Amino acid sequence: MNRPNRREDLVRRMLAEGAAPAPPGLAARAARRGARIRRRRGAARWTGWTLALVAVAVFTVWAVSAEPWEGEPARMTPPLEEW
Repeated sequence: MNRPNRREDLVRRMLAEGAAPAPPGLAARAARRGARIRRRRGAARWTGWTLALVAVAVFTVWAVSAEPWEGEPARMTPPLEEW
């Protein structure tokens, strides 16, 4: 058999006695904290989407103006081969 565990015994006694009363105002503090976390996450999400859209717009403007898909124009004409 296993040795008796003091923590386990303590937990069993606490559960047998019933739930301890919650501190006053705990629910209100938890609700305020949850609302604050929700606002921060919403702001972070909004900021992330805004930055992503700005990055896409900047890239599009650069791509249209620089046209990176086209190669550099030739500096000189290729030599003519005689038939």
